[in-house]
Amino acid sequence: MKFRETDLKGLLLIEPDVLDDSRGFFLELYHAGKYAEGRIPERFVQDNFSRSVRHTLRGLHYQHPNAQGKLVTVVEGVTFDVAVDIRVGSPTFGKSYGLELSAENKRLLYVPPGFAHGFYVLSDHAGFLYKCTHFYSPKDERGILWNDPDLGIRWPVSDPLLSPKDQAYRRLAEMMDAELPLYKG
Repeated sequence: MKFRETDLKGLLLIEPDVLDDSRGFFLELYHAGKYAEGRIPERFVQDNFSRSVRHTLRGLHYQHPNAQGKLVTVVEGVTFDVAVDIRVGSPTFGKSYGLELSAENKRLLYVPPGFAHGFYVLSDHAGFLYKCTHFYSPKDERGILWNDPDLGIRWPVSDPLLSPKDQAYRRLAEMMDAELPLYKG
């Protein structure tokens, strides 16, 4: 298993070891010992699965307080996945990182607490699996407008399928510091 740093501190790309043969493949999505060695010591407490149709965009979501770290992967289809550093005081505050996650490339992304996260479905359907370091808390659910021009995200879409909630989020610059997590260095 390979853990690769990104330009955003704490955001890690994970490439699992895949054992292929004529029957298919096997891989470990999660192994507590290997993840601790890869600088992800958090305990995961909740697994979530979503299935979405082509052109769906979910995000950009986060929780505050009770921030969640997320380990995300795609088990069916293809998505364009995005994480945004929204930690007040972070040297990379407001910066984003995007990549393709797919059932074929089998990559995972660790999105630490203090980041907003979202994805866009490129295939007919996408099955999205994520482990969370904190339980879902509806009262702490927050979001940033998916197409905030200040974030510079190069989404492969201009008119996605959005939930009413995702359509109503504000730009990051409109958020007050109390609505955002703090950078802890």
